[in-house]
Amino acid sequence: MTIDPTKDAPDLADIRPSTRTVKETTGYRIFKYANYFTLLMISAITLYPFINLVAKAFSAEGYIAAGQVNLIPRGFNTTTFAAVMSDSMFWINYRNTVVYTVVATAIAMVLTTTFAYALAKKHLKGRSIFVGIAVFTMFFSGGLIPNYLLINSIGFKNTIWAIVIPNAISVFNLLIMKSFFENFPTELEEAAAIDGLSTYGIFGRIVLPLSKAVLATMILFYAVSFWNSWFQAFLYMDRSELYPVTIYLRNLLAAATSMEDMGSDNVQIASNVQSVTMVLTVLPIVCVYPFIQRFFVSGVMLGSVKG
Repeated sequence: MTIDPTKDAPDLADIRPSTRTVKETTGYRIFKYANYFTLLMISAITLYPFINLVAKAFSAEGYIAAGQVNLIPRGFNTTTFAAVMSDSMFWINYRNTVVYTVVATAIAMVLTTTFAYALAKKHLKGRSIFVGIAVFTMFFSGGLIPNYLLINSIGFKNTIWAIVIPNAISVFNLLIMKSFFENFPTELEEAAAIDGLSTYGIFGRIVLPLSKAVLATMILFYAVSFWNSWFQAFLYMDRSELYPVTIYLRNLLAAATSMEDMGSDNVQIASNVQSVTMVLTVLPIVCVYPFIQRFFVSGVMLGSVKG
């Protein structure tokens, strides 16, 4: 008896992986290209003001006054940059900004993470009261004059603490981190507790190392906020050697505008000075952002989506 080896054999076409691709419909192609076009337009609209700002910063005042500067500098000029950066007070104020930002961000992160972690625990007594107090401060404050009197009475005027302490906790950031910690796997914390770790040990050795994305995002939020802040220093400080660089550049712009109104030919026009000040202010944040950009979206989503 002979057996046909091909009899009842499965069709090879049935077991081979298909190499065919799904054909795109006309409607899908239209949607895809419309998406590409829309995103390119949004990117162009977003980038145009910044590129125009940089172009004006390096352009001669005559071209700016004539409205001939668009995306490329005209009459390449670095006079304003040289004038600003040759002033020793500029570097003193710049150093102040770095110190204020680093210290304020560090304190804010310590307070925000610990407060958020505590609020994330449902067994915390009075939890709803603490959350309510935090949310209340988002909509109501003591007012400008009472805050000034308070800062002055406790001796914070003309000190770094006038900038750091009043803004040490952002309720928005607090709620994002609270939501993230609420979704943190409780099994990991329970296992660490069985191994003998205390609450502080669990928080420092288990929770924080696994929260790098949301921590990087919060650091970015706080650092940008403190770096760009000027009103607190303008209100609570009256010594120029204590100003952050934002106050220095603001005063420079105000002085240049006033001198231009009086017809002075020795200063750049206000538009050029304004462009230079903005470029110098935003440059450090632009340099730092690419290093933590990969954490940004995931950090916000982790802290804002309820599991």
